[in-house]
Amino acid sequence: MPIDPARTQYYRRARFTTRLPTHYLYARSHFWLLEVEPGLWRVGLTHFATRMLGDFVECEFQVAEGERVKIGQTIGWVEGFKAVADIFCVAEGDFAGFNTELNKKPELVDKDAYDRGWLFTIRGVPDATCVDCSGYVGLLDQAVDRILSQSGEGHGESHVGESPENPSQNGDDNHSIEDDGGPWEKKGKC
Repeated sequence: MPIDPARTQYYRRARFTTRLPTHYLYARSHFWLLEVEPGLWRVGLTHFATRMLGDFVECEFQVAEGERVKIGQTIGWVEGFKAVADIFCVAEGDFAGFNTELNKKPELVDKDAYDRGWLFTIRGVPDATCVDCSGYVGLLDQAVDRILSQSGEGHGESHVGESPENPSQNGDDNHSIEDDGGPWEKKGKC
C-alpha cells in the first residue's frame, strides 16, 4: 500500500528512523493495532520491534480461530534472526485468525510492517494502555534512549514529522543502533 504522507508521522532519534501511521494505536510492547471494521483489529509488529528481533523468520499461534483471548495472554511466538519471543495479546476478545500470507512471504513483516506484514486479527477491545501515535513517539524516545545509554552512545535528538522527501527519514532503511532485545524476552539465539 502506498504511504499517505497526510496519515504518516516520520520519526528519527539518533540513528533510528521509521514512519508511523497516525491512525493506528500502539501497545507499549511495540505492537500496532488498526481497526479494519468495527470491533475487528489487525495487529502487527512495529518497525522498532522488527529491529529488535532481526530479520523475521516465522511465527506460530497457539490459539484457534474463535478462541477467547485476554490481554497479556501468550498466544504464540515469533522468531527473528536475533531472538525468539512470545507474542502477547494486546486486546481482549475472540482470536480471528492470523496472516497466512506470511507462510509464503515472511519478509513482509520486515518490508511492509504496517500493511501486508500484519500478524493476526482479534474481534474485541484493545488494551486500555494502548496509545495514539504521539504517545508512541514518547515510548520510542524512551526505548531508544535506553539502548543508547546501555551502549554508551548518549542520547539522541528526536526529530518527528520531518520531510518525507529525505529518504533517510522515510523509515525503514537507515539504522545502526546496537539492539539489546528491547521489549522482547530472548528465548534463544537462532
